[in-house]
Amino acid sequence: MKHVHAGKVRDLYEDGDSLLLVASDRVSVYDVVLPTPIPDKGALLTQLSNWWFDFFADIPNHVLSTTDVPAEFAGRGIRVKPLRMIQVECIARGYLTGGGLQEYRRTGTVSGIALPPGLRDGDKLPEPIFTPSTKAAEGHDEPITFDDVVRQEGCEVAEKLRDTTLDLYVRGAEHAARNGVIIADTKVEFGWDGDVFTLGDEVLTSDSSRFWPADEWEPGHAQPSFDKQFVRDWATSTGWDKEPPGPEIPAEVVAATRGKYVEAYERITGRAWTRP
Repeated sequence: MKHVHAGKVRDLYEDGDSLLLVASDRVSVYDVVLPTPIPDKGALLTQLSNWWFDFFADIPNHVLSTTDVPAEFAGRGIRVKPLRMIQVECIARGYLTGGGLQEYRRTGTVSGIALPPGLRDGDKLPEPIFTPSTKAAEGHDEPITFDDVVRQEGCEVAEKLRDTTLDLYVRGAEHAARNGVIIADTKVEFGWDGDVFTLGDEVLTSDSSRFWPADEWEPGHAQPSFDKQFVRDWATSTGWDKEPPGPEIPAEVVAATRGKYVEAYERITGRAWTRP
């Protein structure tokens, strides 16, 4: 196998005509990989993503096999098709928080979409919105508008990106809500398998989405979460300037973060987590 790419969390290997996508236990916040891993995080992300790929079986995806991987990657690696990735980060938001909230407070819009006045942190939006961003090789992704996507990819592809992202978000959010989890927002990626529009990367995980406990939802402030927002909030509280190197994560924060990833997996899938 040839190691062809190391992302903040995932590593990519060439293996013949297919690729191995392997999730690590690394955790990144503000585009900086912190020095302390979260045990089992890679397996938890992979198993949850695989569950969602099955849930969205009607949307073509890049998975070839979840089991045909080397033993050292068992549970956290999947064999996938190589795709020509579309250079757009596809984000759906059903609630206002994070970067969307910051933009709204400045302009009253998110990715060029006008929203009602007076919305607070954590408020549910009138309807889910598509708020794409650039796909930066390094540094931060930057918000763009739907019209920017049209100019980059053409109208037909832009509409397919928007409509599939929103469909996936709405269906996933409805399922999660039945299990006491609010999916506030999520990010997905698409590419081309030949001429087939295909879902790639990961889907509705604790790294790519904001998961909130529905019974604790209270707009007007930051929400409790089942995702890496917990680590992000801790890192911010240390006074860290968000530049490398990141701070070491204390053992109690590591344990609490792992617990949140486990709870998200178990609530959403209805399965008890067992280490692969």
